[in-house]
Amino acid sequence: MKIALRALGAVALVALLLAPLRLDGYWLNLLYTTVLYVGLAYGWNVISGYAGYFSFGQIAFFGVGAYVTGMLVADLQWYWMLAALAGGVVACALALPLGYVMLRLRGPFFAMGMFGMAQMVRVVVTAIPATGSGAGLFLPPGSSLTGVYYWTLAVCVGAVALTAWIDRSAFGLRLQALREDEQVAGTLGVDVTRAKITAFGLSALIPGLLGGGYALVLTYIEPDAAFSSRLDLQSIVMAILGGVGTVWGPLVGGVVMTQISEALWAKFPQIYLMLFGGLLVALLLALPRGIVPAVAARLRAR
Repeated sequence: MKIALRALGAVALVALLLAPLRLDGYWLNLLYTTVLYVGLAYGWNVISGYAGYFSFGQIAFFGVGAYVTGMLVADLQWYWMLAALAGGVVACALALPLGYVMLRLRGPFFAMGMFGMAQMVRVVVTAIPATGSGAGLFLPPGSSLTGVYYWTLAVCVGAVALTAWIDRSAFGLRLQALREDEQVAGTLGVDVTRAKITAFGLSALIPGLLGGGYALVLTYIEPDAAFSSRLDLQSIVMAILGGVGTVWGPLVGGVVMTQISEALWAKFPQIYLMLFGGLLVALLLALPRGIVPAVAARLRAR
């Protein structure tokens, strides 16, 4: 079974690498959007799925990555890949002190605190004159959708590899211990603060890198796009539907929900949101633990 899954994964990766050679326009944009959502879901899964800190503010790091990339490209004429890499590093560096403060909260207090933190970061970033002070930031042309797609795919593959390592490593066991009972984990010798902040930094690095590519696709960055609550919420829903705290849950949830959303929008544009919401509720009621845990349970039962 494992050999078959690995072979299937290798074939899928080759297909994704070759896809831009055959696709363009709408279909390439749909593929890019799918990979973007999968990557965001993986970033959220690190802190919320494995460490158990349900976050409503990861979009803050996505926006920081987008704005840092935009400023480096527009003002300093950096090559866009280096600028996007710097955007991810800055987002990760920002997450470390923020995590030291925010991770003192738990449960719904952490979720609400992260939502407020995201709004605070949005206000601070967009108040800086170099970002356009809320009016937006224009980026010069110089990147193609194909190039940004490959960048996003590379980040997404890295996120899958990181999640697979976390799932099998001692660090991952420490995070799962925190998720189950933080006080007991501390008494058993787990460095609680270090584990939480490390997970928080990794969960910020992924959206920060993705935000840099997103800025290049838009070529114009403004607060509503960079700090989009829709992007944040949809990536959370995708991770939950696929299965939180699993290696393949964000991938399955991201792919399934993106394709369903696009199909409903194309067929029923007037009532798309109603149908999508109803289908989402039905899926969550039928599969409360997510698609991947449900399939795994069926296979074990057999």
